[in-house]
Amino acid sequence: MGAYWRSGLVKLGLALLVFGVGPLVAIIVLAAIGLWPDPNPNPIGPGLLACLSFWPGLICLIVGAIRVANRERVGDRRGAD
Repeated sequence: MGAYWRSGLVKLGLALLVFGVGPLVAIIVLAAIGLWPDPNPNPIGPGLLACLSFWPGLICLIVGAIRVANRERVGDRRGAD
C-alpha cells in the first residue's frame, strides 16, 4: 500500500478529487443536515469545479494505480528468477 502513496499520479488524482469534488459534497451534506443557510442550494461554482476535476482526477488515480501494480508485478517476477 505504501507504494501507491509514493506515486505522483495517485497523489495528483486524490488531490483533484478531494479539492475538486470536496466543496460540492460539503455543501450538499451541510444543506442536508441543516447547517447551510439555504436549505435548497444551487451551487453553480462548486458544481462546475467538480465537473471539471472529477474525471481527470479519476483517470490519474486509475492510471497511477495500474502503473504501481505493474511495477510491483514486474519486480516480483524479477525476484523469482
